[in-house]
Amino acid sequence: MKTGKTTRGFNIAQFKDRYDTRCSLQKSSLATEDAIWFGVDDAEPRVMASELRAGGTGWVDVDLDAAVGAHVLLRTRMHLTQELVRELLPALQHFAETGDLP
Repeated sequence: MKTGKTTRGFNIAQFKDRYDTRCSLQKSSLATEDAIWFGVDDAEPRVMASELRAGGTGWVDVDLDAAVGAHVLLRTRMHLTQELVRELLPALQHFAETGDLP
C-alpha cells in the first residue's frame, strides 16, 4: 500500500486488489461530517468481443462515452461515514480472522 496526499491535500492510500485492479482509500472533502472514499479507482468497462460486430474472443475495453454519445459516470468507490465503517468493521474483522463472513 502506497500512502500520500491528493492534489487537494487529502490523505490517500493506493493499492491493488487480488486481480491487480487499482484501488484507493481516501479522506473525503465532505464538509458536514468525516467520511472516506473506498473502492476501485476505474470501472474499466469491457464487453465480450464475440458479441461485437468485429467479433473476436475474450473481453475488450469499451469506450462508453463514444458508445453512448455522451459522458458516462460509473460510481466505483463507496462514500463511507464513520458510522458506516463502524458497522462494517465486525464483518471485516471476522473475515480477516476466519476467512469467512459472520
